[in-house]
Amino acid sequence: MKYILVTGGVISGIGKGIIASSVGTILKSCGLHVTAIKIDPYINIDAGTFSPYEHGEVFVLDDGGEVDLDLGNYERFLDIRLTKDNNLTTGKIYQSVINKERRGDYLGKTVQVVPHITDAIQEWVMRQARVPVDDDDVEPQVCVIELGGTVGDIESMPFIEAFRQFQFKVKRENFCNIHVSLVPQPSATGEQKTKPTQNSVRELRGLGLSPDLIMCRCSTPLDNSVKEKISMFCHVEPEQVICVHDVSSIYRVPLLLEDQGVVGYFCCRLNLPIETRPRKMLAKWKEMSDRSDRLLEQCSIALVGKYTKFSDSYASVIKALEHSALAISHKLEYVDSADLEAGTLQEEPVKYHEAWQKLCSADGILVPGGFGVRGTEGKIQAISWARKQKKPFLGTCWIGKVRFSYAHKKRKRQKKKVPNVIDMPEHNPGQMGGTMRLGKRRTIFKTKNSILRKLYGDVDYVEERHRHRFEVNPELKQHFEEKGFRFVGQDVEGERMEVIELDDHLYFVGVQYHPEFTSRPIKPSPPYLGLLLAAAGRLPGYLQEGCWLSPRYGLMFSERPDSSHPLHITES
Repeated sequence: MKYILVTGGVISGIGKGIIASSVGTILKSCGLHVTAIKIDPYINIDAGTFSPYEHGEVFVLDDGGEVDLDLGNYERFLDIRLTKDNNLTTGKIYQSVINKERRGDYLGKTVQVVPHITDAIQEWVMRQARVPVDDDDVEPQVCVIELGGTVGDIESMPFIEAFRQFQFKVKRENFCNIHVSLVPQPSATGEQKTKPTQNSVRELRGLGLSPDLIMCRCSTPLDNSVKEKISMFCHVEPEQVICVHDVSSIYRVPLLLEDQGVVGYFCCRLNLPIETRPRKMLAKWKEMSDRSDRLLEQCSIALVGKYTKFSDSYASVIKALEHSALAISHKLEYVDSADLEAGTLQEEPVKYHEAWQKLCSADGILVPGGFGVRGTEGKIQAISWARKQKKPFLGTCWIGKVRFSYAHKKRKRQKKKVPNVIDMPEHNPGQMGGTMRLGKRRTIFKTKNSILRKLYGDVDYVEERHRHRFEVNPELKQHFEEKGFRFVGQDVEGERMEVIELDDHLYFVGVQYHPEFTSRPIKPSPPYLGLLLAAAGRLPGYLQEGCWLSPRYGLMFSERPDSSHPLHITES
């Protein structure tokens, strides 16, 4: 097993997750089996209780794990399925050590950070690195480990010490360190400054780790003189200084690293069994990147969410739209649902009218999930407008209030309230973490006359990831359907409503699950692809031709693919 540790310096949020994912991608393109682990030094057990404004979105895995959004990057780039144990936190480590202490596993010894915590970290990494992530159940050959935060943080000290010991335990030929650092370029002088990187590497060396590759994040390509300066003061060869400058899309990062000889370095440094066959996977990435730069058509999607001020809050949603945009050009319009409400009209009328102007001018509307009551009214009004104006619409997870006159009259006669939305059995109000309906669940299509079923490839069922506490009251299923809503997808027991479509509408789809979590750059999510097709006016023709999901490429094709088809993607 080969281990590649990715650390960061100077500041957080400089792209360690994308770089770690890109390293895994180019190694996988060489025929290696790759897995990934994300380490978060916070004391939380998992990311499930985080505010989206605090830490970005909560990414959900097949096994129900609520994890850091960087695991979404790993899954999308590497096209693998990870588990909750691939996200390691301080909380998990301390919880496991304390449980052992309570059982008496340490035989009365004093439990300390060194060696007990550091040993637990190493054992966790070695155990999880060998868990298969591909369908063929083959043990991975390379594990890419990203350590969150920056070197020097108090929270990350136990992990740095653990990997200082770890490099000797697994031997030098099986372990290397990539250090990601920022090279700022002040506008006053325009000069690329190396001092922050020098200080960061010096601090890392003082803690016992020596970087094998220094990946420099910068706005423009590094000058040769800057590379040589970093090489001299950081005690590495110039070839070990890698420039990761700003590019047109994140899909170009693996190509950028590959062009600078990163694969060749790993081959020599870790003695990797690199295959010499042509790298078709990277060829697809290059084609995908080139196509993303040549997008000409415009298709605007209004994202009516409550966390739109922080793009990472909807990272997977935005990525799912981008994946579908590989075939259909579009631009995204972000509309804060709170600005659509009547209260905003009274307090900030300019924001209110701007929000509605953006919504009305959009080609399609997307309402993602969210917790709490803030912004609810705005979401409901946006959904109502999409229904009445026949605008293409996709809603995920979130259940809004629905009022039907027939159901309302019946409740009056019964003199009791029948709620539209009810709590789920998994919901434990006394505890917040991990008490929702989480992870991969099967949804059965109940009719063949369903747009979403056709987009999925006319399958009998799909397996998508869930994260919610509430569901539609099954007692009101008949009343909903009498008003034109069709529940075309239900759970295996037929008790929970999973997919809803509206009669007499081009594309009005609501799903209880989160299809964005399984979207991939070369495998766009069918519900999101359907939204963009409808918004671009291409959905009827696409359905008429008979869309299907290619099992070989995982890309959407027509039955008669040709170069003029809007979703045609060549093999090379």
